[in-house]
Amino acid sequence: MSSNVRSLKYILGWLIAGTRGGPTRAKIIGALKKARQNANQLAILLKMDYKTMRHHLEVWRKITS
Repeated sequence: MSSNVRSLKYILGWLIAGTRGGPTRAKIIGALKKARQNANQLAILLKMDYKTMRHHLEVWRKITS
């Protein structure tokens, strides 16, 4: 397994299991696996506030950049 794959698995594990918002981020990942969606579509689908959804996506962006 390459170091990039290991790093990605570590980051995803930390984002899901190691943070308070992990269960929500797991739902987001599950929704994105089914179809590409923007923040508004995800918020509607997961019955969440748009600002909350943007927060979770921003955390994800910061960690993976």
